[in-house]
Amino acid sequence: MSDLESAIPEHLARERTCPRRTPESYQPPFPSYVARFPVSTTRVVMAYFGIQGMPDDSPWGVDGPPRSDRARYVDEEGIDTTVFIGYWDDTLAFDRWYLSTGITWTEAPGRFVEVIRPTVDRYETLFSSTSRLEGVATLTDSLSGQIEEHAYWGGVRDRIPRSQHDALKPSGMPDIVRDGNKVRIVPHDNICLIRSGQDWADTAGTEREMYLRDVEPVLRAGMDFLRDDGLSIGCFANRYMTVVDEHGYDLDKSFGMSWWRSLAELEAWAESHPTHVAIFGAALKYLSTMGPAAQLRLYHEVTVASADEQFFEYVGCHDRTGLLRTASARSTLG
Repeated sequence: MSDLESAIPEHLARERTCPRRTPESYQPPFPSYVARFPVSTTRVVMAYFGIQGMPDDSPWGVDGPPRSDRARYVDEEGIDTTVFIGYWDDTLAFDRWYLSTGITWTEAPGRFVEVIRPTVDRYETLFSSTSRLEGVATLTDSLSGQIEEHAYWGGVRDRIPRSQHDALKPSGMPDIVRDGNKVRIVPHDNICLIRSGQDWADTAGTEREMYLRDVEPVLRAGMDFLRDDGLSIGCFANRYMTVVDEHGYDLDKSFGMSWWRSLAELEAWAESHPTHVAIFGAALKYLSTMGPAAQLRLYHEVTVASADEQFFEYVGCHDRTGLLRTASARSTLG
């Protein structure tokens, strides 16, 4: 397959001092694609705004995100939580919006803000299909051709441009600063965020039955493990979310979203932990059975953010919410 592209665009290519993990003479077993952002895009904003309980309304307004999602999940304490996710490619627009709207919006109890604004060399995307974009990739309308760096352990790291010359190791642990019912996390360097999703809206018949019967329960079990016991392996928080429409009704789309102490700890779970081995096995059996006729769409985005690119604030939230769990992580991972 001589026309394979590199996942890293030419303008972000650097002399490599950290080795790739791509196998020798590698040919991917199936096609995958990455989002291509304009050269003019140097930084993006990925913002998660959560409400514990039923939301009053969408937080978006003037200077709101050019692209956004809404999702829901049941958290560690059994609380129905709604999350509004916004993506900006203009950090000044985000700052204007947040200063005029976001701070007021987050002052009520049971709400949280988790924001990272990485440079474009600190994240990667991956899609199984070119027909529908998700997440940060919706900020662009451009996709690559078929890429080389996927379907092997280490592909995520190989797709992050900064990994060409940076091992992306974490430094320290988050600190927690409390001010009444408001808690702010002072982050550590190179925290890792993954959003990994599936869209089965176009599946039907046998394929739909197979996904819902054989794949989704295994995926949910892995997500529950990370939610409840992930601290022991470096996962600070995990949410398995269902995407909803503007009226709050479920769509046939879901994604796992989790914060990790480091990319290395995410990689270790993916490569060897029984919960992910089971997910990988179920997905592989599904895809090999359906072949090119599969209508399931898969995607993910992984970001490794520096300390000065992060902002976390929790108001009136219980202590197992998001990165508040890092208080107990100190004794586990310290």
